[in-house]
Amino acid sequence: MLARAITLVESLLDSDREHAQTLIQEVLPHTGKSIRIGITGSPGVGKSTFIEAFGLHLLDQGRRAAVLAVDPSSPVSGGSILADKTRMERLGRDERAFIRPSPAGRALGGVAQRTRESMLLAEAAGFDVVLVETVGVGQNEHRVREMVDFFLVLLLPGAGDELQGIKKGVIELADALVIHKADGDNLALANDTRMHYENALRLLRREGFWTPEARLCSSLEATGIAEIWQMVCEFQRLGSQQGEIAQRRAAQNLAWMEVLMVELWQERLSVQPVFRELLADLRRQVLAGEATPYWAAKRLVEANAMGL
Repeated sequence: MLARAITLVESLLDSDREHAQTLIQEVLPHTGKSIRIGITGSPGVGKSTFIEAFGLHLLDQGRRAAVLAVDPSSPVSGGSILADKTRMERLGRDERAFIRPSPAGRALGGVAQRTRESMLLAEAAGFDVVLVETVGVGQNEHRVREMVDFFLVLLLPGAGDELQGIKKGVIELADALVIHKADGDNLALANDTRMHYENALRLLRREGFWTPEARLCSSLEATGIAEIWQMVCEFQRLGSQQGEIAQRRAAQNLAWMEVLMVELWQERLSVQPVFRELLADLRRQVLAGEATPYWAAKRLVEANAMGL
């Protein structure tokens, strides 16, 4: 039923959207009671492997875990492999867990366009931990930060130069940096990498109730998993006591309203024949070099203000 509900909110049909918003409104009183965790990392860092090990630990702690995994969409076909459910085979077989892969589509920030609504549905279904796995590290990762409580960035041992590759902004957003695959011959290198990032975190001086930490973890050997969960629980305890979690979620709702406002404005204009004609003409002018993109966009806004 949860899977069908998420399919409904992901639908692009107008009729389905009306039903989806009615559903979201009705389940709203039963949401907001989970711990929301965003997990990101560069390709090959082992996000799915980590999430399965972490999710299994949550189940051992008596929790129910929902995983919203976002796969990158092909820029050519628009399709996605959506293979996360097969990569998390053990977790996917447990009835206390729920895994939902979704295509990113054109959404920025490593998340699908309806990830927020899917999260609310998972909470209403009784899952008390929601894990959002993003497409991967990029400069738009702030979008997932705007929908979770705790933001975790996975890194590889020896990835000292990766600080430049993933941009300072992602590090500034992280509540924890986890050096993954810290096992075997990689262990010494992982320790060096952790020290590198601890020094980087000290330079950021982030304000608030929480000081981000760098930790080691091995999903293969199941080491560091319990400590990471304890860290998340401590974050949630302190943030709840000081009202920071509630304030953060309120700010996230406001930011999401503004995103939807732009989206709905574009959709409403796109169905108006006069607007479509104007848009087609402006696109032709931009392609021909007769108008700048800024001038064309400004013309569209002015036309909307005049009721054209």
